[in-house]
Amino acid sequence: MEKLELEIAALSHSVTQSQSYAVVLKEVEGARRLPIVIGTPEAQAIAVAMENMKPSRPLTHDLLKSVCDEFQIRLLEVVINDMIEGIFHAKLICEQNGEVLEIDSRTSDALALAVRFGCPIYTYEFILDSAGIILEGEEEQTPVRSQPPPKTKGSRSDFSMHSLKKLSTMLEDAIDKEDYELAARIRDEMDKRGGNK
Repeated sequence: MEKLELEIAALSHSVTQSQSYAVVLKEVEGARRLPIVIGTPEAQAIAVAMENMKPSRPLTHDLLKSVCDEFQIRLLEVVINDMIEGIFHAKLICEQNGEVLEIDSRTSDALALAVRFGCPIYTYEFILDSAGIILEGEEEQTPVRSQPPPKTKGSRSDFSMHSLKKLSTMLEDAIDKEDYELAARIRDEMDKRGGNK
């Protein structure tokens, strides 16, 4: 079966399920998108790696990458290989000492590792046929970074009243507390003002 390459196009709050996120994978040589609903911790794990954020202590996926590096295990590719009762299944294709290994994985974990290893993500035609979507009128886009939740008055995502110095302190505090969702929103506010170079 021919594999089709995907890339992460977006990471945002899920429209269909509250307290969840959707990672949207884009067909590299096509117009289809594959939305996959994931939980908040998994979304944070993907966003942290996509944004090149450095947590004060390694997250689980960072730890796993360090272990793989130490034991000379390379993640060659991630393959979203099945969809059973609406649940996506994935495999990690790894190589150690010339031997190729296939490891079963949750799709969200596989994507978090793919971002860390910089390896390609693939799926099959039958999965895109059954779960892929084409967004009408959409122009070709490059992958985008994670989208923060909408601001609500008085929420902790309303940072417009804080100085850059205060935001910098808040960013360090959020990273120390391992609240990467908050850290990403603070960093985005700093980027808007040109203060996070």
